[in-house]
Amino acid sequence: MKRFQARGSIDKNKRLVEQLRHHGVIKSREVAEVMETVDRGLFIFNGASAYVDSPMLIGYNATISAPHMHATCLELLKDHLQPGMRVLDVGSGTGYLTACFALMIGPEGRAVGIDHIPELVASSIENIKQSAAADLLGGGSLSVHVADGRLGFPDLAPFDAIHVGAAAAELPQPLVQQLKPGGRMVIPVGKVFQELKVVDKRMDGSVSVSTETSVRYVPLTSRDAQLRGA
Repeated sequence: MKRFQARGSIDKNKRLVEQLRHHGVIKSREVAEVMETVDRGLFIFNGASAYVDSPMLIGYNATISAPHMHATCLELLKDHLQPGMRVLDVGSGTGYLTACFALMIGPEGRAVGIDHIPELVASSIENIKQSAAADLLGGGSLSVHVADGRLGFPDLAPFDAIHVGAAAAELPQPLVQQLKPGGRMVIPVGKVFQELKVVDKRMDGSVSVSTETSVRYVPLTSRDAQLRGA
């Protein structure tokens, strides 16, 4: 069933962004603008809860991150989401953050979302079609694919920015390799105790890793293990 963006949802989304700015999570004009433009309610079936700052289950033992985590990752990546750049969203889920990325890099850029659950990929494409990023999807600068996030998407590498929406036990080397020199990856790493890592690849190809904050994400694992809840 087609979902239309109602005035009330736009207002609720704007208030959510204002709250995140008030608490200092959103610091930049660019992140505030894109989160106002992409209505979170279009990406969550239970729209009434879309504007609450907490993660939500989206089926298949997957979640959509809390808005403050989306804002945090956008802030960390914003300098690598300039017009014309290339971004990979691993574990793209409902497609919300992929749509944000696509709008930031524009039609001359390339935004790629990947998820290993075909049903989530199909529904995310429908979500994006209802959003402000619909034209980018139709124009080919935004696409979503069924793929194993641990392996990245080598066909369109290298990427200026990589976002990973699930926790890896350790840094996946295929993703590090697919990061462009000068690029940045944001990825949760750990099992019981997880940390949001910022991975920067220097122009000479060397890599530095820093820790942003403690987090709690679902694991980056195989499709079968995820469906089993392992």
